[in-house]
This record gives sequence, C-alpha cells and structure tokens, in this order.
Amino acid sequence: MDRIREARWTTLVGLCVNLALTAVKYAAAFFGGSSAMVADATHSLSDLLTDFVVYFGLKAAGKPPDSSHPYGHGKIEALLAALCGFSLLIAAGGIFLSGARSIVNSLSGAEQARPGVVALSAAFLSVVVKELLYHYTISRGRRLESSALIAKAWDHRSDAFSSVGTLAGIAGAIFLGERWTVLDPLAAVIVSFFIAKAALPILRDSLDELIEASLPEELVLRLESAILSVEQVKSFHKLRSRRIGSAVAVDVHIQMDGDLSLSEAHEVSRLVERELRALFGGDAYIYLHMEPADCSRD
Repeated sequence: MDRIREARWTTLVGLCVNLALTAVKYAAAFFGGSSAMVADATHSLSDLLTDFVVYFGLKAAGKPPDSSHPYGHGKIEALLAALCGFSLLIAAGGIFLSGARSIVNSLSGAEQARPGVVALSAAFLSVVVKELLYHYTISRGRRLESSALIAKAWDHRSDAFSSVGTLAGIAGAIFLGERWTVLDPLAAVIVSFFIAKAALPILRDSLDELIEASLPEELVLRLESAILSVEQVKSFHKLRSRRIGSAVAVDVHIQMDGDLSLSEAHEVSRLVERELRALFGGDAYIYLHMEPADCSRD
C-alpha cells in the first residue's frame, strides 16, 4: 500500500468512527440533557468535517509532479493540517461561549437541569474510543511523515481530552446534587482551553511549511554535517531548506578544490547527494551548485 493510499485509509477509519461517535453523542446530549455533551458532540462534528476534507485532500496531495507543479502537490497536506487547526480553534470558541453562557445563567438563579446517566456513559465511551483512535492515527502519521495525519491524530486526542472534562463535569452534576449542576457547563468551558491548546502547535507547524520556513535547527545541523562528511568538500554557503509535504527540499552551493576536473566535481556532487538522500529519503529535492573554494560568495 503506497503512502497516500495508507494515509487516506487511516483517515477513512477515523471518519467512520467519528460519524458513529458524533451520532451517539448528540443522541446522548438530547436524552441526557447535558450542555457539556452538546459541546463534546459539536467538537466531534468538527472532527468529522475535517476528516472529509483530509480524506479527499490527500488524494490531491498524492498527485505526481507535473508541468504546472514541478515540486508536486505536497503542500496540500500542510494546508489540510492548517484547516484542522483552524477548525479546532473555532470549535473551542463555540464551546467556550456556550458553556460560559450556561454558567452565567446558572449563577443568575436560572435552574440548570441535571444531566442523565446516558450522557455519562457516552462521555466514557468517547474517552476510550478517541484515545485508541489517537494512537492508531499518530503511529501511522509519524511513519508516513504526514503532517495532515499527525494533525488529525491530535484532533482525536483533543476530543478525548474534551470527553474527559465532559465525563468529570457530568459525573459531578449527577452525583453531587442540585447545587453542583453548574459543573456540567463548567466542564465544557475548561475543555475549550484544552482544545485551543492542541490547535496552536498544529497551526504553527502547518503555517511554517506554507510560508516555507527553514527546517528545524537540529535537522539543519545534521544536514550541514552530512555535507561536510564528504572529504572533497571544503565548505558550503547559501544553504536553504524547506519542507514540501513529507519531502524535504535543499538548495546549497558546495565549494571544493578548483583544480578538480568536471568529472571529479560531478562525482563529489553525487557523493553529497547520496549523503543527503540517506538523511532525508529518496523523495528529497536536492539542488547542488558546485564552485571552486576560492569563488566569491556574492
């Protein structure tokens, strides 16, 4: 199974699970009378929508390079990850406003309905299922080096966190008496912060790729070491690196002895390229400019 097909299959599994879980949560919220469960179900609905976006978007990301897109379509993955991050922030804002409104009403003397046991059961089910789905998705996302899948995995875990808060709030509202029914919407508000916290690193990483930020410093140091590991390389400059989906692109000027023949210089470039592909994989985009060591750096 190729990379894109496996990534789409992983997303499809999450999509089916989210579809069933969203239906269960909304039903439990209706029959259990829980505002926290409504918030939790809405979070799952946002997961479901991004599942659809990622599933169909990964197909486009997997298209090979063409005349209009010589670097391929890998950045679609970063765009999908950004959409997941934005959807999480929007869901967090909606959950916060809904929960805060219920808390204000409760403190103003409005009667807050006590949630039912069915809502508690649904919250427990959600915690277990979403945590399992997180581990399933994150393992494949890291193996496939898919930013979209990794973002989806954290989407699943944020839903698990959401359900933990929902579970605690509903349990407190049920078992601690009428005075504590405010715990139900309070749980929804607390959960909204966890969701927002999960969204921010996803947005940061995906936007870094979209604006073509350099690779992380640790990876750049390994890149520099790989270049200098070739004996004939005297130095290098004008090093640029970026990520394109799961692939890495490197542009660098390699400096060597000016007395080398064209064939010898070509062999040096082949050795450097081999080292870089060993580090970044065979699908890396590597562009080397060879020049004498005493050449101007302008």
